[in-house]
Amino acid sequence: MALGLPVIGGMVSQNVLNIVDTAMVGWLGDEALAAVGTGSFVNFMAVAFVLGLSAGVQAVVARRVGEGRQDEVGGALNAALLVAVGCGLPIMAVVWAVSEPVFELLNPDAHVVELGVPYLRLRLCAAAFVGMNFAFRGYWNGINRPSVYMRTLIAMHVVNITLNWVFIYGHLGAPAMGSSGAALASAIAVTCGTILYFAQAWKLAPGFLTQRPSADEFMTIARLSAPNGLQQLLFATGFTVLFGIIGRVGTDATAAANVLINLMLVCILPGLALGIAGASLVGQALGRGDADDARQWGWDVVKVGMLAMGLAGLPMLLCPEFVLQFFLHGRDSIEVARIPLQLIGASVALDAVGMVLMNCLAGAGATRTTAAIVVGFQWLLFLPAAYVVGPVLGYGLLGIWIAQVTYRLLQASVFAVVWQRGSWRNVHV
Repeated sequence: MALGLPVIGGMVSQNVLNIVDTAMVGWLGDEALAAVGTGSFVNFMAVAFVLGLSAGVQAVVARRVGEGRQDEVGGALNAALLVAVGCGLPIMAVVWAVSEPVFELLNPDAHVVELGVPYLRLRLCAAAFVGMNFAFRGYWNGINRPSVYMRTLIAMHVVNITLNWVFIYGHLGAPAMGSSGAALASAIAVTCGTILYFAQAWKLAPGFLTQRPSADEFMTIARLSAPNGLQQLLFATGFTVLFGIIGRVGTDATAAANVLINLMLVCILPGLALGIAGASLVGQALGRGDADDARQWGWDVVKVGMLAMGLAGLPMLLCPEFVLQFFLHGRDSIEVARIPLQLIGASVALDAVGMVLMNCLAGAGATRTTAAIVVGFQWLLFLPAAYVVGPVLGYGLLGIWIAQVTYRLLQASVFAVVWQRGSWRNVHV
């Protein structure tokens, strides 16, 4: 709990930001909400590969801490920061150039495209900073200082919410930019977060910007981060494809899906945060040579995650319309989202098993295994099923969400089996 609560605090603040963004943009109408939802996931897809740096840095740093080699952890962070800049800038340029045809492919509504392309391009301006922020996240969690990550994330969100109010609606003399204002606020907030991370690392991280990364450190970071980065990329691409599938059901369904995903994160983020804490505990136990302790940490964190996520899901299960009315303002949109939200509330406690053990496996260095499971279930099972039951058979958003819940529960079962078998004990970091 000492490791997990600060991470939960930071991630809950992140989800509060997403919820506030969704609520503020929701007043602009379903088209703006659909544009922001689709644009957010295209941006997620664009930066997803560099997000894998977090898992790579955390695995290396936690293992070195467990081995008593704390003086070597600065090089891993420095290597990851260089990779983030080297990958982030080309990604920004390429996705900026193809943003309009990509949006047109994902959503046939011309008004959604008109609003979504400027939103996406402004978000892309912070791509390199996003990668650096995730490298810092892995470092702070790996050395058991998640409070640094938490307070930085909270500061970012305060900036973002304030600037949302300024730029979306045109306060304090700024122009009313609508959905583009939300993107500008997010880009500025991410940049401020990077500056704050640098200031704290200069005081608190030995070897930061002074310890030259070795070729072996670059190779280790790349070997551990690349599978997780590929997993993140294909996962984000899958979500973007999902928005394209839902876009063929209707604009009201796309707006509802944006709200549902953000509300689902209310439940999922505590499990993800606990999993990140579990990854450090597993890596440090393996560094001490105690594989049995590492495996028990995984199951203990699962128990806490199931309790936390189950409690978070209760309002969605018991009073879905009350929750949805804060984000959707049309009766049809609320009705479309009602039963899918109840499905989230009913299943999310079991989903905690997969969320926690996925991160614990990454903490053990088994990033290839997690990538294969996540990508395989999403691309080979869920997305084909979503396309068939949604646009083809006409079961709409409800059919798509039933498919989503089913695939995530099956995925959680596989993660449980892999963790119990224990082949991850032998991964070299």
